[in-house]
Amino acid sequence: MPVPWFLLSLALGRSPMVLSLEKLMGPQDTARCSPGLSCHLWDGDVLCLPGSIVSAPGPVLVPTRLQTELVLRCYQETDCDLCVRVAIHLAVHGHWEEPKDEDKFGRAADPELEEPRNAFLQAQVVLSFQAYPTARCVLLEVQVPAALVQPGQSVGSVVFDCFEAALGAEVRIWSYTQPRYQKELNFTQQLPALPWLNVSADGDDVYLVLDVSEEQRFGLSLYWNQIQGPTKPWWHRNLTGPQTITLNHTDLFPCLCIQVWPLEPDSVRTSVCPFREDPRAHRNLWRAARLQLLPPRGWRLDAPCSLLAEATLCWQAPGGGPCQSLVPPLYQANVTVNKTLELPLLNAHPNLCVQVSSWEKLQLQECLWADSLRALKDDLLLVETRGLQDNRSLCALEPSGCTPLLSKASTRAARLGEQLLQDLQSGQCLQLWEDELRALWACPMDKYVHQRWALVWLACLLLASVLFLLFLFRKDHVKAAATARAALLLYSAEDSGFERLVGALASALCQLPLQVTVDLWSRRELSAQGPLAWFHAQRRQTLQEGGVVVLLFSPGAVALCHEWLQDAASASASASAPHGPHDAFAASLSCVLPDFLQGRAPGRYVGAYFDGLLHSGAVPALFRSVPVFSLPSQLPDFLGTLQGPGAPGPGRLGERAKQVSRALQPTLDQLLQALGDPGGPGGGTRDGT
Repeated sequence: MPVPWFLLSLALGRSPMVLSLEKLMGPQDTARCSPGLSCHLWDGDVLCLPGSIVSAPGPVLVPTRLQTELVLRCYQETDCDLCVRVAIHLAVHGHWEEPKDEDKFGRAADPELEEPRNAFLQAQVVLSFQAYPTARCVLLEVQVPAALVQPGQSVGSVVFDCFEAALGAEVRIWSYTQPRYQKELNFTQQLPALPWLNVSADGDDVYLVLDVSEEQRFGLSLYWNQIQGPTKPWWHRNLTGPQTITLNHTDLFPCLCIQVWPLEPDSVRTSVCPFREDPRAHRNLWRAARLQLLPPRGWRLDAPCSLLAEATLCWQAPGGGPCQSLVPPLYQANVTVNKTLELPLLNAHPNLCVQVSSWEKLQLQECLWADSLRALKDDLLLVETRGLQDNRSLCALEPSGCTPLLSKASTRAARLGEQLLQDLQSGQCLQLWEDELRALWACPMDKYVHQRWALVWLACLLLASVLFLLFLFRKDHVKAAATARAALLLYSAEDSGFERLVGALASALCQLPLQVTVDLWSRRELSAQGPLAWFHAQRRQTLQEGGVVVLLFSPGAVALCHEWLQDAASASASASAPHGPHDAFAASLSCVLPDFLQGRAPGRYVGAYFDGLLHSGAVPALFRSVPVFSLPSQLPDFLGTLQGPGAPGPGRLGERAKQVSRALQPTLDQLLQALGDPGGPGGGTRDGT
């Protein structure tokens, strides 16, 4: 499609290169070759079918190098299009088959046997061109006299005019012979963009500067270019002369494009999308994305642009912890946005969730219970694997993995293995999904929980136990309940292993007279309010109740703090655009740091880090104005600070520290082992310092 001359003059006219840019008149493709060669261009395009590599029967012509040159294909003197000229350099591959000594004398007198040496080598050379959305293949026939053939030597070149392409396009060129005797050549080139458009930033503002002539009248449109649907217009103006358009950084998206055209009849429009690789645009895209689960078994991902993401189905057990991935396939790559999709389920269950990830980082998660079903159930998920001759095996999905039902493991599923098998056979389990080899079942655990509590209740009826419980209740628990202190845990959600470690710490602290709040247990509220609003509300409530905010430092948290302290502008952007949908730590820095800078932190904040993951020197000096403890080695002091004036005596505090340490240490050991550092407290750190 011809491009108006004013666009080419804008793109190329300010460079001396335009003075030497050759003009080709007319729309016809042509081919020419160097002296000694003869060539012919087939009419029309051909199919691009490279085929497999075959052995050469003797000497053959093959392409060895590609060169390109920009030219102008003009339909009128001022109506030209940018075009790519391609030169293919050719050489001889293979050797003549030499006759044996005993045959040389017998063939010397026969001139017909010398015919191959006097004939021509002929090759069909395919030239393939791609520049979105254009793809072409042309066929060139080339001949060279066999007398000029020297194996391994270049015999000349063929020049093809030409492949049309748009300004700013990335072109890819391949060349090979038919049949193919070697791997195809390939070449990639970025064509000149539109230099009259400049994008600059100043704080929260982004400027689109259009430098055109004073008298030039043109139309300008900003739109969202969606691959999976029609374009969505956003802004349109008819303008004259140089212009500066101001956008807020929150308006940027990867698919935000700019289209320009002269205000003339039948003019051609040229588009450019300058924000495809902009990190701010990608952060805005994920902030604007919304994941919905629609009854009975539908789901939908809404976003302004197409997303390079994968979706998985997972099982969320009560009590926090990561959502565990399941077998049923969803759209693993290039999730279709703004379209309702079907979950491959036989029955819905409140513990089933959909996760959307990008580059192995969790971005969005939504569960069925949050929309239409009841709260999470204490059901156990059974994974059935079917083999030959009706053989099948069953395992239960637990935080530690999939536990075989009839195993000797010390897990709940292993202890109740026989009862769960009976429940499955009697139809008490709900089938969620199946295919030819696998199936998923959700088995209720309510009756086993009731049985356990019944035994506890019977034991409590014993007189000695009742007296003991009353004694503890009057002396310690009543006091503790009356003086229970609120604690808000903040951490940087780096990976699932660190989240499990934080969850283990929070669960252990709940056994003490502490009211613990952590984002792991408030995902629904966090998704609805946003990390920043959720943290502000929790922090205000915690401090009003005389509680304490606990900052759990990790390598990722330390890095975020350094970004804030070193570059306030960059840190502000990072805080307003947290790394993940539930990352309260990144969102909280905007109001945590002022407390420390203005001296309001002592008595309201406590710092902590885990042995083997960080050392005290890695914690920024600003945060050491409050007590910072190493866990679990300094648990007694840590618990005493958390509980404040109502903390028990040293003996009782030491017992509670041992309980928390026993709950925390296995998860910490697993994380250290996964990081390749099983040495524990004395075995080094993971802070990179």
